[in-house]
Amino acid sequence: MEKKVTVLTLSALLLALSPPAQAQQPGNVPRIGFLTQAPPAARNIEAFRQGLREHGYVEGKTIVIEYREAGGKPDRLPILASELVGLKVNGIVVVGSEATLAAKNATTVIPIIMAGASDPVGTGLVASLARPGGNITGSSSLSPEISGKRLELLKEVVPGLSRVAAVAYNANPAYKLQLKEVEAVAQALKLQLQVLEVREPNDFDGAFGAAKKGRAGAVNILTSAFLAAHRKELVESAEKSRLPVIYANTGFVEAGGLMSYEASVADNHRRAATYVAKILKGVKPADLPVEQPTKFEFVINLKAAKQIDLMIPPTVLARADKVIK
Repeated sequence: MEKKVTVLTLSALLLALSPPAQAQQPGNVPRIGFLTQAPPAARNIEAFRQGLREHGYVEGKTIVIEYREAGGKPDRLPILASELVGLKVNGIVVVGSEATLAAKNATTVIPIIMAGASDPVGTGLVASLARPGGNITGSSSLSPEISGKRLELLKEVVPGLSRVAAVAYNANPAYKLQLKEVEAVAQALKLQLQVLEVREPNDFDGAFGAAKKGRAGAVNILTSAFLAAHRKELVESAEKSRLPVIYANTGFVEAGGLMSYEASVADNHRRAATYVAKILKGVKPADLPVEQPTKFEFVINLKAAKQIDLMIPPTVLARADKVIK
């Protein structure tokens, strides 16, 4: 009897010390790739993780995330996408049109979830928003429309604005779509538009110099993951020019830029987690409509405004979601 009790006690102790069955069988734990050109902001990654937790997935326990970022080098994206495909991940979360295109070229089988991409229909990433088809779904960032909205904000902020420059990374798949929208809005606002294309950080100083030479009163930075990856250099070039600049995301303002307006990147990351959860439960990407953003963020840096002697109108300040003082 004593021997039987000892065996039972030992068995109970071993069971208590054993890791969960799922941890013993890593093949049962879903593995998701996460591909981006720029280092992702901590708040956006946390929004993604929080979204996963809301659906019962805890990173490192019930789900594994394979992070890959290209360090601002677009030519690295196809390599990293192929690497994730080689890992046989259950899905790939992508940030931006460039990363989405790289993943699309790497696989037609593994589900691809966009955490915000510029006009996925216009760039040919999906067939339609309601019925994306193929293996890609997720959320749009509405960047062409928002690029036009930034011009409206510049018009409100800069007194007597008549000439504006648009700085764009011309290898962005959505570049022409954004430019078309900006040209239409500039015409409606009676603004003369100067388009300045860049391909590498060494072009930034020259672009702002050309804007000054062209007598631009302000600069609109078009959406691009490449420019976001090099936001520090871009903001430094803008500061040298002393021109009012509106950027494509909050990271630029946190790096010292004047102001930004964008669809909420954190919200797009959170929603990407919902897509991941549905796909892991067996729903096909082709059956999940692409969502449009519903949350937008307008951020103003008063320190940057003071440096160029620009007074932000109180009516504009009142609409800001965040003001850096």
